[in-house]
Amino acid sequence: MTIEIGPRLKTVRKNFQLSQRELAKKSGVTNATISLIEKNKVSPSVSSLKKVLDGLPMSLAEFFTFESEEISEQVYYKQSDQPDVGSGEIHFHLIGANRFNRKMCVLREILLPGADTGEEMLQHDGEESGVIMKGQIELTVGEKVRVLTEGEGYYFDSHIPHRFRNVGDEEAIIVSANTPASF
Repeated sequence: MTIEIGPRLKTVRKNFQLSQRELAKKSGVTNATISLIEKNKVSPSVSSLKKVLDGLPMSLAEFFTFESEEISEQVYYKQSDQPDVGSGEIHFHLIGANRFNRKMCVLREILLPGADTGEEMLQHDGEESGVIMKGQIELTVGEKVRVLTEGEGYYFDSHIPHRFRNVGDEEAIIVSANTPASF
């Protein structure tokens, strides 16, 4: 049995709702590299392919063994089925990462004490909503700033500049959703 890496990579990339440019940035390779692999113009080494897959995140074993029919029909996601698409002190565990044509992004977010999305405010298409499950989050939306605690929620237009900070002494956990899917 021969597996064509290019079309498989393209399917996986689209499954994660990433453009070639976005995957290249996350993987630390050039956009041209992703394009050439997907067109079967080059055959990547195992280490090169692993580097590309680390940007998804997906292991080599998952890459070579997934069945697209099974992936889109998955309904339940154990914690081990929720890849961490965050970095540093903020972990974004994506629910439904392997669904094709996903229309929304649902995350279990874990922000370590002091974690901050950054001085530069975030802005993107769509709407965003969430509920604080544990801890304290300072949420800035435009000119409005509020500390939210367990059980409190938010919902806003993501075009408005926004920022999240964990202002508590313990990790904060948020269950959030946004549309269109950002991861």
